Amino acid sequence: MAMQPWFEDAKLGIFVHWGIYAVDGVQESWSFYDDIVPHERYMSQLDRFTAARYDPRDWARLFARAGARYAVLTSRHHDGVALWDTAYGDLNVGRDLIAGYAEALREQGLKVGLYYSHSDWNHPDYASTRKPGRPPELEDNRYSEVPAEFEDLAAWERFLAYRDGQIRELTTRYRPDLMWFDGEWDRSEEQWRIPELAALIRSEVPDVVFNARMLSEGDYATPEQGAPVIPPEGPWELCLTINDSWGHQHHDHHHKSVDQLIRYFTETIGGGGNLLLSVGPREDGTITDEQAQRLEGLGDWIARHAEAVYGTVRGLPPGHHYGPSTLSEDRRTLYLTLFDAPRAEINVRGLLNKVRRVSVLGSGTELPHQITGGLHETPGILWIAPPPAADLDPHATVLAVELDGELELYRGGGRF
Repeated sequence: MAMQPWFEDAKLGIFVHWGIYAVDGVQESWSFYDDIVPHERYMSQLDRFTAARYDPRDWARLFARAGARYAVLTSRHHDGVALWDTAYGDLNVGRDLIAGYAEALREQGLKVGLYYSHSDWNHPDYASTRKPGRPPELEDNRYSEVPAEFEDLAAWERFLAYRDGQIRELTTRYRPDLMWFDGEWDRSEEQWRIPELAALIRSEVPDVVFNARMLSEGDYATPEQGAPVIPPEGPWELCLTINDSWGHQHHDHHHKSVDQLIRYFTETIGGGGNLLLSVGPREDGTITDEQAQRLEGLGDWIARHAEAVYGTVRGLPPGHHYGPSTLSEDRRTLYLTLFDAPRAEINVRGLLNKVRRVSVLGSGTELPHQITGGLHETPGILWIAPPPAADLDPHATVLAVELDGELELYRGGGRF
């Protein structure tokens, strides 16, 4: 399937980790799986999960203000608790919290993403089999595996029927633009029946986008928390938390600054990716001020530099410019990001094009520029005068470099 063009131009998505784990502020699912929180205590959060102040329109307005073009909501994490009134399985919040989310996003022109975990560590039929080739020295976890002699393939079939039932509900009710899968490591592609699952989803939403955790059916790479130094080829997305937690954890006040988020964002889109930034609403459905303010700060910067964000492709490879860059879709304008106030001229190496004009994005101030050096096929270095202090953005300044044609780069070693 061809990748949907909206995805690669979205640049920013919001990842919403919301579930019963927000009640006590414990790690989603893993806290009982790893015996950090007793299972009974973890599950007792279900009765205390209120969603009392949940207003999906507030979320959608905030996400649009942040400059996001899509969002992804945890419809069902590894704990098996569904955020909608599913007819399959015994675990859900007793009402539909997804319909309002999908509707509110679409009102704001945002694409609708749903996260769904392949694994379900609470389903009675889930821990009924093992992943083939699993090293015998690995200790089994009772929530996900059984010893080989107790494998029950009929139970596994029942689990897959439950999963397919839930997926059918999600696709027919909400028609997601993107399905973000997780938990794929627990079983093999054959055990998950990935091609059949993809066909089931596409029968309802033919243009759906899948992340890489749909294995052979995935459309794009999904690095998590660590920004790749060498960007993946093709479409990709960096999943990142605003603090150190995916879901709401009361004690976690270690938030990234707006400056840091802008760096993550510009470096990600400069490498051709999207940033999927996670927020963890409280159990009542409200988003903390610390997270909302950071989304607004990022959104304000994006709004001032939209031309360098949307309608662009990955920019210069490392070594040509000190900082990230993007390139207009017609490949005739380079956008250079400067994080620091330049004390001297800004240089760009390996540019084979003539430069028509350099200006500061936002103010439009034109900057003098010149080229020095160059021999035979090896181009000289472009030097750009630093912008006046009044033109510098408080977070990151962007220069628009207009070229005399489509970008051409020299990547050779010079004449020896």
